[in-house]
Amino acid sequence: MKLIVLTGATRGLGRALVPRFAAAGHAVVGCGRGAAHVAELAAAFGAPHRFDRLDVTDAAAVAAWADGVLKSHGAPDLLINNAAVMAAPAPLWEVPAAAFDAVIDVNVKGVANVLRGFVPAMVARGSGVVVNLSSGWGRSTSPEVAAYCASKYAVEGLTLALAQELPRGMAAVPLNPGVIDTDMLRQAWGTMASVYPMAEKWAERAAPFLLALGPKDNGRSLSVA
Repeated sequence: MKLIVLTGATRGLGRALVPRFAAAGHAVVGCGRGAAHVAELAAAFGAPHRFDRLDVTDAAAVAAWADGVLKSHGAPDLLINNAAVMAAPAPLWEVPAAAFDAVIDVNVKGVANVLRGFVPAMVARGSGVVVNLSSGWGRSTSPEVAAYCASKYAVEGLTLALAQELPRGMAAVPLNPGVIDTDMLRQAWGTMASVYPMAEKWAERAAPFLLALGPKDNGRSLSVA
């Protein structure tokens, strides 16, 4: 049984992964912002699973949450940073400062906060895989999503640098999940998003892909095929 820590567990790709991991016999510790969504997951998946309400932009709250998880479950075997937001599509100069800041705070600083909370324990143990969700927009660009592109390019660079810092036996991977019909994609593309697979269908491929990652994948920019 692996211990999987998953941010952004309550919606989109994260919500689709939880039942797949649980069905495979692994323990999932997840977090999300919405109290109702967290309560739904907690009711559906009891011990050894655990789900908590958390804002990943709050460094102190993330540190406290990580400390509690490490005490109750130990260091994760697989740490997945999935929490992310997107600003309403618009030319960069029309994106309000607060909206731009929110994207960077969640998508970049939130990832760093979670890494700070868990990676030291994984390093001390000498094993574990870190997966930071990137995007096709972390390796290419499109108009009207500049803030999101900037955040995911940052995730790519942060993760590849982390990979160079980890000891042998560990891995850090920036992962492009592919194009999935989620609320976030609908925010950008509207009804055009419906031509792409739903998150639940994507998770059929993604869950075993993620579980198979190991030291051999350290520093590789990967995509879910």
